Amino acid sequence: MSRPATLRGHALRGAALLLLCTVALQLYFVARVALMVVVDPQSTSFQRSEAWRLLTEQHRLAWSQQWVDDAQLGTAIKRAVIASEDAGFVEHSGVEWDALEKAWQKNQKSEAQAERRNAQLDKRAASARPGAAPAAAHKAEPKVVGGSTITQQLAKNLFLSGERTALRKAQEFVITLTLEALLSKRRILAIYLNNVEWGEGLFGAQAAARHYFRLDAARLDAASAARLAVMLPAPKRFEKSPGSGYVQGRAATISARMGAVALP
Repeated sequence: MSRPATLRGHALRGAALLLLCTVALQLYFVARVALMVVVDPQSTSFQRSEAWRLLTEQHRLAWSQQWVDDAQLGTAIKRAVIASEDAGFVEHSGVEWDALEKAWQKNQKSEAQAERRNAQLDKRAASARPGAAPAAAHKAEPKVVGGSTITQQLAKNLFLSGERTALRKAQEFVITLTLEALLSKRRILAIYLNNVEWGEGLFGAQAAARHYFRLDAARLDAASAARLAVMLPAPKRFEKSPGSGYVQGRAATISARMGAVALP
């Protein structure tokens, strides 16, 4: 057999093996999601990575999480989180394409602004007097916004890493559609609320309600639930000042929207 034919044979076998591994991985995700119809997930990929980080950095594991059934979550936290994170939750099929497009456009604009700012800083540094101490300047970082739905956030937290790559995003879409196909909206929301992060080592609505308000999740009023919902995009930052002016103001906006929220 000629060398080109041998190389083609190896390439075909490699492609077939890659395809087989990809199919096997997707079947694994389907099986895991199907199990969640009746079995509550004990942990998520994000939680396990956080536990490892806390153990390696702090050499201890301060952790708080308590799973509660859908009825024990109450309606206030559900309405608040939907109003804040995903207003179209009950209508969409897992992905809000318009929201993703808007987020992409905002991120492109933010990256361009950061590049212009950094170019200006580099130009100033290059034109500084020879021998003069360089002025301290922090490189501008683009402010990245997301357009992910609650189902997409759950897909990422359950199974994936936080890296931003096209391959990871594509896998997130596949898992999102699987979640929507096999689980009810009510079940998706319950799993999300029981596992989402509300502070360092603090996971789930019940643990968050107990930590911040000394109440069970089912007893939260609209204002308290809205304050918790505000924290979700950056819980580690907001846990340092959960009663800040920004949190209070944003919570008031969410509270005003909660009455119009449709629950699954």
